[in-house]
Amino acid sequence: MNYRHAFHAGNFADVVKHVALVAILLHLRKKEKPFRVIDTHAGRGIYDLAGEAAQRTGEAAGGIARLTDLAGAALPVALATYLEIVRGAGAAHYPGSPLIAAQLLRGSDKLTAIEKHPEDEAALAQALARFKSAKPACADGYARLAALLPPPERRGLVLIDPPFEAEDEFAQLARALAGARKRFATGIYLVWYPVKSTADSDAFAGEVLGGGSQDVARITVDIGRRAKDDKDRLSAAGLLIINPPFGFVAEMRACGEILAPRLGTKGSAKISVSDLGTAS
Repeated sequence: MNYRHAFHAGNFADVVKHVALVAILLHLRKKEKPFRVIDTHAGRGIYDLAGEAAQRTGEAAGGIARLTDLAGAALPVALATYLEIVRGAGAAHYPGSPLIAAQLLRGSDKLTAIEKHPEDEAALAQALARFKSAKPACADGYARLAALLPPPERRGLVLIDPPFEAEDEFAQLARALAGARKRFATGIYLVWYPVKSTADSDAFAGEVLGGGSQDVARITVDIGRRAKDDKDRLSAAGLLIINPPFGFVAEMRACGEILAPRLGTKGSAKISVSDLGTAS
């Protein structure tokens, strides 16, 4: 599996992930105390949807391209803010997580965006250059994370959105989360993963709960298989949110009701938002 951002920018999973990201950041902004965002697998920052990588998969056609009818509609704040940021990226361009986060920082908030591929990190640095509070870093996100926690602000969000290039990515992800939670138990964690096997994703969620994360929400979005020859295409993805903000689950359910009839090539996605509660 390889879900590097350039090939999947603006697809159905990006839409749901980025709406969730915006919802969390808007919550953090409600208090005057500054916060920090750590993006462990930040990518390039912005993507050309007319470029070779995005055109090779064509996935944005079943994602952000299907939301044009929402312009001017009355929407939940997180969804409306997300769409405003995307429109601000310009025609045929899509902002990645670090660029979305950077635009929601206040003067005292900080963003650390980590990307291990030097070429992508150089593009990321250029995308973030105008944001004084955003700092890119060329490093392995898993390895760098522990050194960044707890952040000086003592509040914030850790976004872990790996490309799943490694066969043991779920194991790496679980270890990174366990270590991070020991250092920064009160932080909010937003974790993305592909759903290729329901058993594997359920096992991962169970491991997170069993590891001591007591307040966890899960979002799953499934657009269904498109054809037999598309069996290797991403058709479902999940998010785990550790320490979700108050009201997050309700807001994401409201957003999901609007997004589900639009996402996917046939506009018939299934989006579930659940509160997994306290570990047993």
